[in-house]
Amino acid sequence: MMMNYFDKVKDYLLELNYEITYEDAAEGIVRITNEEKGLFEMILDCEGEILVMEQHIFDIEDANDAHVYKRLLQINRNFIHGAFVLTEEGGKILFRDTLQLSNLDLNELEASLNSLALALIENTDELLTFVSVPA
Repeated sequence: MMMNYFDKVKDYLLELNYEITYEDAAEGIVRITNEEKGLFEMILDCEGEILVMEQHIFDIEDANDAHVYKRLLQINRNFIHGAFVLTEEGGKILFRDTLQLSNLDLNELEASLNSLALALIENTDELLTFVSVPA
């Protein structure tokens, strides 16, 4: 069943003009890029009945910076789909969304991808202030 979901997701991504930069059908993983939308090497993983979508946004140096976490939570409130999340190790901020694969349609996948693209456009300047620049 996962293979059918994988092919379905892949077909939708191609229809939406995303560049597939990597795929592993056996693992159900696709990595996509769409520079126009600000998405680079986004990972989509068909995990059983769920499509897990993750995009690395930035690394976080100061794990104690409450201001950054507070702002990300405030920005999350405006997402239609998905949210900014912190990895378990605490070093990376990702965008993450999950969708039900059994009834996934093109419009739902497009809306989720567009949600991240819109959030990046609306918050780019502020997000860049959170990124540490090497000295």
